[in-house]
Amino acid sequence: MATIPTGRVGSSSTPIPADSSLWDRISTWVSENKAVVYTVAGVAFVVTTAGAVYYVRNAPSQDTTPKLSKKERRKRKQAGKDVDVEKVAKDATSPAAAGKAASVESADELPEIDEAFVLGLSDTEREQYSQKLKEAGNRAYGAKDFEKAIGLYSKAILCKPDPVYYSNRAACYNALSDWDKVVEDTTAAINLNPEYIKALNRRANAYDHLGRYSEALLDFTASCIIDGFRNEQSAQAVERLLKKFAETKAKEILETKPSKLPSSTFVGNYLQSFRQKPRPDGLEDSEELDEESGPGQLQKGLKALESKTGPGYEEASEAFDRALELGDLDEYEAYAYNLRGTFPSYIKRASMNLELGSPEKAEEDFAAALSKNPEDPDIYYHRAQLHFIKGEFSEAQKDYQKSIDLDPDFIFSHIQLGVTQYKTGSIASSMATFRRCMKNFEKTPDVYNYYGELLLDQDKHHEAIEKFDMAIELERETKPTCMNVLPLINKSLAVFQWKQDFSEAEKLCEKALIIDPECDIAVATMAQLLLQQGKVTEALKYFERAAELARTEGELVNALSYAEATRTQIQVQEKYPKLASKLQGMGQGQAMMR
Repeated sequence: MATIPTGRVGSSSTPIPADSSLWDRISTWVSENKAVVYTVAGVAFVVTTAGAVYYVRNAPSQDTTPKLSKKERRKRKQAGKDVDVEKVAKDATSPAAAGKAASVESADELPEIDEAFVLGLSDTEREQYSQKLKEAGNRAYGAKDFEKAIGLYSKAILCKPDPVYYSNRAACYNALSDWDKVVEDTTAAINLNPEYIKALNRRANAYDHLGRYSEALLDFTASCIIDGFRNEQSAQAVERLLKKFAETKAKEILETKPSKLPSSTFVGNYLQSFRQKPRPDGLEDSEELDEESGPGQLQKGLKALESKTGPGYEEASEAFDRALELGDLDEYEAYAYNLRGTFPSYIKRASMNLELGSPEKAEEDFAAALSKNPEDPDIYYHRAQLHFIKGEFSEAQKDYQKSIDLDPDFIFSHIQLGVTQYKTGSIASSMATFRRCMKNFEKTPDVYNYYGELLLDQDKHHEAIEKFDMAIELERETKPTCMNVLPLINKSLAVFQWKQDFSEAEKLCEKALIIDPECDIAVATMAQLLLQQGKVTEALKYFERAAELARTEGELVNALSYAEATRTQIQVQEKYPKLASKLQGMGQGQAMMR
């Protein structure tokens, strides 16, 4: 059975940092487990951190491909007659080849071949002439006289429209970089033999050069399946094309993508990673302010922000923007700019620099923040997350502990410390930290949620689910209008991992999406669950939804890669229906090996 991200600590659900997104989480799981494996209609795929697809295939010495029928074996034998003209090009320059060539009838010795001449030939004579013309074409190709080779292959096709001749002529056009002609000839070859691997690969290469990446991906994927995934170059081409397609598409989408707040779960989790501070004097609800003034809009936005609901976050964002437009903020101006970002500027800029691959700049921002206020526990908390992401767990522990020393009432410093201890292998210390958390913060759902992840990572499924249930119940009690759906998603993954109960796992994901339709983690989990069951078309809808929810270029590239890989499999099965049983057979073979 293939696996999906389990929500384990250090995997898809590690609480690093609070704004860690779906694709960050999946990538973390992938980096430690090498790949996210999922099944499409019985075929196992491996999706790398870049979203690229490899196919899980048998080792060459353990061929579990279903035995071919006599008809199929004859077709394979015939395909073996396809002389590799690229190989001919190498062999033709050898001394042995030069001596042998003199004994073979040259093209000049052949009669003029045209339609009238061919009409007068018997089937046997047509076969003989077509073979001689092909051999002459191969020699011309070997001599790099591609125009002459094209003419000879064209005459061979006139005698007999054989897929090999079309493919060889396509190889000539390939050498001349005439990609449209390559597509034309390989398509003719494939129409005559739909499972002609060499022609599929040539056409895929031409599509790639023409920028028709989806079509190239489809051909390379079909080639891989037909060939039983034996050709490493084709598998690598699938990976490369998925990445190229996704990166190209992502840039197009981002050019016109409007700004939009993330899901309420995401926003709520990020905001609660900062300690709540009192409002500045003069902005309390008791103050009567003109709503059409800058301070009035600040007051309105703060009140909406405190509702901790999706609509409230939207209202707050609009109010903070409006406050800056109206101006007349005086001493509140800097505060207003911070509120539009909803978090301290140095810390957020550090997070952005880290996301952009500049950890050294992030460190500079934290240093600048500490120079302004060395006693701010939020700075140490967020710098600890920088260390965590960089794998500097010892430094992360020090900063989490410093944050706790400055403010022991902030629960997330304790949670993150426990997770970091777990990552370093200090299991007993981590468990003790979480037990203290449950004692001191017994009504905080996040404690039970993340403790459940630790238990799930240890395969203590029953205990983990108990903790997730406790987190769900506390979420409903303490935040009925803005429930965090992560405990529901974690329980879904636990149920799947423990009991393979797809139905219950799906129901839990559906509940999460009803509460927070914008939650990217719930969307991705649902997609994976559907994919596990072979519900490929339904899974595709969720992968496409994940692309819509992506916020950064990296997230979008990964989401598009998943979606395109899934879409391609659907297209392969629609275009090559005979491959369906082969796919199923190969999938069963892999399942037996796992």
